[in-house]
Amino acid sequence: MEATPVERDEIAVMFIRTADDVEAFGPAFERLEQLVGLRGRKYYGAFYPREKEYRACVVMQEGDDPDSLGLESGTLPGGRYLRTQLRGEPPELYRRIGPTFEELIKQNAHDESRPSLEFYRRFDEIDLLLPLPGK
Repeated sequence: MEATPVERDEIAVMFIRTADDVEAFGPAFERLEQLVGLRGRKYYGAFYPREKEYRACVVMQEGDDPDSLGLESGTLPGGRYLRTQLRGEPPELYRRIGPTFEELIKQNAHDESRPSLEFYRRFDEIDLLLPLPGK
């Protein structure tokens, strides 16, 4: 598994909060996609280890009104992350996310004060981002 350090900016998002239960992630994303659509949107998954919480997120665009959609809003923190990419066909692709993060965590020091991120580039390509210590 190839992983590369990257620097990321903070991102404003709208999100649906769920417990750390993989069975809840798909329905949260389905609801989010129904509310805002797919075209021109960037989606993230964010796992907060301290809170044991997962958030299905979409990057905010001008004119978005999270309150009227019944969504929460916040930011995904910037800083240094270790990035690896997964490619494949869903749903098998999604089943590889957890084990890949576990392997990254075993091999690298990471910052538990920031979430691990999944950036859904395309339906068949996901960037996994493990927060690194430091800014």
